[in-house]
Amino acid sequence: MAAAPITQKSSGYWTVPVARAVVALVAAAVVTFSANHSATFGLLVFGAYAVVEGLLVGILSLRTVADRTLRRLFVLHGIVGVIAGVLALTLSGSGLGLFLYLVSVWAALTGFIELYCGVRSRSKDPSARDWMIVGGFTAVLAIVFLLIPSDSVLAVGLFGAYAVIVGVYLGIGGFSLKWAAQHASATEHPMESGS
Repeated sequence: MAAAPITQKSSGYWTVPVARAVVALVAAAVVTFSANHSATFGLLVFGAYAVVEGLLVGILSLRTVADRTLRRLFVLHGIVGVIAGVLALTLSGSGLGLFLYLVSVWAALTGFIELYCGVRSRSKDPSARDWMIVGGFTAVLAIVFLLIPSDSVLAVGLFGAYAVIVGVYLGIGGFSLKWAAQHASATEHPMESGS
């Protein structure tokens, strides 16, 4: 099957996964290099991550996702992230139960949305595979957070590990999209790329 064509509007989409990767890797670094793995710390890190990532997904998707239904779903993804993040930040002293609950709900909702977007557009959008993988991995995080023992060190550490994996994957995926768009442009306009 031929590769999906990259439209003018979606060719700039590579900025979304790269921006998300930066946010995830910053959160991962904060968790990794902190000795404090309390529930309050986890809520603060998750809250900041969810708000910033939600804003980036919502705003950048409005500008870069060509399909109207997908654009609306990614805006919803962003809204869910901002709401979960604001709750985590404002209720950061509420303990481990809230941390486990908020991450589980956020991961289930955003993971499902992203997984659905990937499955829905797998034959027509070059980002679909990345959406399915990141969405599936985020949904797995929701299940893990429902099943792990009540241990803040474990929970915060697992969130940090999730952020590392997703950050690296999104970074690779984003730059792959950029290079694919550049290659497609160079193939279509060989004289322009040589000048």
